[in-house]
Amino acid sequence: MAESKSWQSIPTNLTQEQFEEFVLPHLKQGTRGPQPKLSLHVMFNYILKLLYLGCQWKELPIDKDRAGRPEIHYTRIYSAFRRFEAQGCFDAIFAKSVSQLHLRGQLDINVIHGDGTTTAAKKGGDNLGYNGHKHLKGDKVVAFCDRNCNVIAPFVSAPGNRNESPLLKAALPQLTRIAKQLGLDLNDTNVSLDGVYDSRSNRKAIFNRGMVPNIAANPRGRTTPKRGRKPMFDPAIFQERFCTIERVFAWEDKFRRLLLRFERLSQLHYALKSLAYTMINLRHFCQR
Repeated sequence: MAESKSWQSIPTNLTQEQFEEFVLPHLKQGTRGPQPKLSLHVMFNYILKLLYLGCQWKELPIDKDRAGRPEIHYTRIYSAFRRFEAQGCFDAIFAKSVSQLHLRGQLDINVIHGDGTTTAAKKGGDNLGYNGHKHLKGDKVVAFCDRNCNVIAPFVSAPGNRNESPLLKAALPQLTRIAKQLGLDLNDTNVSLDGVYDSRSNRKAIFNRGMVPNIAANPRGRTTPKRGRKPMFDPAIFQERFCTIERVFAWEDKFRRLLLRFERLSQLHYALKSLAYTMINLRHFCQR
């Protein structure tokens, strides 16, 4: 059996050096109250452990102190997670991971692959809808990645009953905003999408941003070919999606907390999803 490539190993915790480089500059530390019992590095790794194991907060395995008692109560970790989310720390950490990939030449934006994924939410919550195609109630997100399976743009979320095609117009401004911040040139970049996004308005939105749509044609039940000029489509580029965006979504499933949505508040679920995408991007820098 062939060994897996080292760059495919997704980290589930960070060392002190990695934490100080990628995470600590974006965590806001309080100036009032008593000093915390544990360092921010330990607290952040506990959040990553919950994301990876998929357990409940009260079942989070916490190390024991010298007296044999848990070194911290799980509610303190949960409070830290809520504070980081409210302060926008997870979005900043994700943006930092994309910036580091760009600075170190790890991004390949000649082709950008996009797709949507749906997560079931059996416990209820906000921003949910019933997806008749997959027969589940949940929410969906649309994300973009490059040729090296790096997530390069914040995802756009919607209830599960929403069609993915109109969501592209909301996702493209997020993509161009990130590109402008990092100094990425997206002119003539191919945007590869499946037939769900095949529409005149989506192609026009991509063209207006200087990019080239590579969208598979959607027959929509036609028995005869559609008349008129055929849109541009490269099957070889489209074939890459099964080794890029589909692989990213498979790596996302490694974090068991995201297999089912347990958070009733959507912003908490999306914060954990941003953290998972960040760890996927940091796999280049966290090799063992």
